[in-house]
Amino acid sequence: MTVFTKIIKGEIPSYKIAENDSFYAFLDIFPLVKGHTLVVPKIEIDKFFDLRDDLLGELLLFAKPIAESLERHFPCNRVGISVVGLEVPHAHMHLIPINTADDMNFSRPKLKLSEEEFRAIQQLITADLER
Repeated sequence: MTVFTKIIKGEIPSYKIAENDSFYAFLDIFPLVKGHTLVVPKIEIDKFFDLRDDLLGELLLFAKPIAESLERHFPCNRVGISVVGLEVPHAHMHLIPINTADDMNFSRPKLKLSEEEFRAIQQLITADLER
């Protein structure tokens, strides 16, 4: 069982952003920038492009309102999408508010946010998605 499956099942706490029957989105606890969100399928599949075609399309549609919310609330030119998939053997996509391509450089130092900062970011996004 991957760490993402444990997060989805609630065995490991997360700052949940959105969830449906197929997907789960939550804040990355090692973010490159504020708002950095992970979107994962609930089905445990290692490689992103091993997902069924219908799930690939549905994943983007699930992520779209989250990305739109990130653009509204975090200073950025757009929300970048990254699929690296080496850290956890569970397909996942990063949604990252960016101004330059270097903002998606995973070798950059990660932000160290407090629980209060994570909760404030979570509340900002979830409240926006609920309206």
